[in-house]
Amino acid sequence: LTYSSVNLDISTHNNKWLISCFGNNRQTDNPSEKEDNISVLCSKQFNSHQQIKQRRYSTMSGKKTFDDVVYPAIEARDTGMLKVSDLHTIYWEVSGVASGQSVVVLHGGPGGGSMPDYRRYFNPEKYNIVIFDQRGCGKSTPHAELKDNNTQNLVEDIEKLRKHLGIESWFVFGGSWGSTLSLMYAIHHPDRVKGLILRGIFLCRRSELLWFYQEGASHIFPDKFEPYREHIPVEERGDMIAAYYKRLTSEDKEVRLGAAKEWCLWEMSTSKLIPDVKYIDRADNLEFAAAFSRIECHYFVNHIFFEDGFILKKADTLKNIPMHIVQGRYDVVCPMTSAYELNKALPHSNLVVVPDAGHSMGEVGIAEELVKISDTIC
Repeated sequence: LTYSSVNLDISTHNNKWLISCFGNNRQTDNPSEKEDNISVLCSKQFNSHQQIKQRRYSTMSGKKTFDDVVYPAIEARDTGMLKVSDLHTIYWEVSGVASGQSVVVLHGGPGGGSMPDYRRYFNPEKYNIVIFDQRGCGKSTPHAELKDNNTQNLVEDIEKLRKHLGIESWFVFGGSWGSTLSLMYAIHHPDRVKGLILRGIFLCRRSELLWFYQEGASHIFPDKFEPYREHIPVEERGDMIAAYYKRLTSEDKEVRLGAAKEWCLWEMSTSKLIPDVKYIDRADNLEFAAAFSRIECHYFVNHIFFEDGFILKKADTLKNIPMHIVQGRYDVVCPMTSAYELNKALPHSNLVVVPDAGHSMGEVGIAEELVKISDTIC
């Protein structure tokens, strides 16, 4: 089904991919014959790439998992630390093939840090995959630092990293806050962006923040919202973001950690359509929670250091940049309205709505669409 520039074509994905990769090969409606054809074609074209073949076709007769739709895990081929200011140093890594198409992955949060699985959304034989930890999180130093930590600085850090690695231009891949930062970078440096691959659009408007942190998502997850709300005294609940910021910046370490855990737990509990215990348990990692919650709240209480609605106001700057958007229909953290409005503002963009997914890029339907896009453009 296709309407406007919103594509919801999932059922024919395997067959279309086969045609795009191998040319106009004969198709058949016989399931067993399809599998035979696929096996023959794969053995000819991918005889030295068995893991890649398995990623595509191992689940034709069963329910897919995350590992089935992404590429096999790989290690970084090089890592480093880049000093981006007198105070901040960021961790970076590259994987895949040095001569491949460069793509930079921008993680969420702010303050979420990168993960090894981010490498798996790209064919390692075709992409030069650049990943880094934004200021104050992951392996970047100093940990959980708020000074000189703002959107403008993050945008320039991306440019400093591009120059450091000797890359002329690249694709930019980001979800949630990563989509915000991707759009901000493209607005400020459009000549360096070959294309945008975005997921879970977050335009960081006041309305979006109030929906998730004040009232809105609370009506869908009242049980998960309750401990987040109860952590704050009744008299301060009129502005939950400000109340949490007060505690996340407290001189008392126990106060900071207590607030960090509840802030983080609320987001982890709502990020997937089907709750994932392992994902929720990330809130128990207090080192992660401290940076994630503290930096995220710092950006939100300061309205990401830009005027409200800045991205849509500057959308015309992006009209010549190819843009792919993947959005979970039931994303509670970053509801679909933002993706829909961005697509309407930039009708050349391609919006794919995953009907059985929430917010996380680890959900199978979202991961599959992201990989499909990365395969198509390179």
